[in-house]
Amino acid sequence: MTLLAALLEILGQWREAFPQQRSWKRAARQGVSCLACLGRRTLSRIIWTHGGQQRSWSSEYFLHSRCRWQPERLFGPILERGLPHCPGRLVGVAVDETRLRKTGRLIPQAFYQRDPLSPPFHVNLMLGLRFLQASLLVPLYRRAAVSTRALPLAFEEVSPVKRPKRRASHEQWRQYRQAVKQHNLSQAVVKMMVRLRQQLDQAGGTTKLLVVAGDGSFANRTCFGAQVERTELIARTRKDAVLCYRAAAGWLRFYGAHKFTPEQVRQDEAQPWTVTKLFYGGKRRPLRYKQRGPLYWQGGARRRPLRLLVVAPTPYRKRLSGRLYYRQPAYLLTTDLASPARQLLQIYLDRWQIEVNHREEKDTLGVGQAQLWNPTAVPKQPALTVAAYSALLLASLQAFGAERGRAYAPLPRWRRGARRPSC
Repeated sequence: MTLLAALLEILGQWREAFPQQRSWKRAARQGVSCLACLGRRTLSRIIWTHGGQQRSWSSEYFLHSRCRWQPERLFGPILERGLPHCPGRLVGVAVDETRLRKTGRLIPQAFYQRDPLSPPFHVNLMLGLRFLQASLLVPLYRRAAVSTRALPLAFEEVSPVKRPKRRASHEQWRQYRQAVKQHNLSQAVVKMMVRLRQQLDQAGGTTKLLVVAGDGSFANRTCFGAQVERTELIARTRKDAVLCYRAAAGWLRFYGAHKFTPEQVRQDEAQPWTVTKLFYGGKRRPLRYKQRGPLYWQGGARRRPLRLLVVAPTPYRKRLSGRLYYRQPAYLLTTDLASPARQLLQIYLDRWQIEVNHREEKDTLGVGQAQLWNPTAVPKQPALTVAAYSALLLASLQAFGAERGRAYAPLPRWRRGARRPSC
């Protein structure tokens, strides 16, 4: 099977997401064209790529503004076809937010926000959109000496609620505060976890445990307090988070009086480090960690029991003959109290692959460069491009496997050590 044949087979399952045959064909053409387009990925260049420059372009724009289809249905075939590549009981899914720059002042969802590329000593602002993405972590290291591949499963717009004017009435401000509690990033993560659990059951993974891995922005009361069936959360927390154990039997209080922080657990010499080997950066590397639990985070998870995983600083060298440097320690909290710590740590290390998704989506495929201002079209077009990108990665696994083979072009001299094909 060729790469194009595998890709078109996946895009053929998009038919159920569109009301008409012509709409599905138009979406499939745009999906392939946004992968093959050169230069900036504006919608006009995408139309030119599939040979529609001499026809009316209105229908191409109406696909996103008038046609009624749901972007999350485009990712259904990805989970259904990617689940067989996850043989273990735990299915890892990475979640993270990403920002797309915009210059149009008439885009309703665009707002000024913190620029993630600003230096640490000076925070800059940018005008853009905010999206929440979830990616399936396919453990390719089980079959070959290559890193995990992340396949996007969702890409939805999560812009904040607009603030009212200063002279707005008290009722408008009250409605705004209520809307902020219901429509925020943490609530969007909880809804996405529920939807991913349902999609996993529909794909045949009823016996599998869904493990959602996130960064520090998801370690809060909303995310840890949501109890989704057969779904666990692991997230990075602060080193000064106040933790405690359950109070002894017979006490009227629930939380124990003795408080401690993850940093104190790391510095506790009475508890030895556990050494294991995990796959990271192209090969299996030793990693030291400590674990404690069940414990409670009164300010972040209330009375839900958690488990703390402390990862020791990892030494590395910039040159073979250079001195040792140390990465920062990691402090993780998870709602999973039964699964082996080694498997949870491997899922969290694999979470970095969603950052690779963000880089390839923006730099290689130009997600967000399409010039659209219609409120309905603004979140749909980037989601279609990300779904086509995810289908491309899955098609490469089905056609050629996890490693680079003879079907791929030879690598340049400066990348001869790469075993996993890039986007």
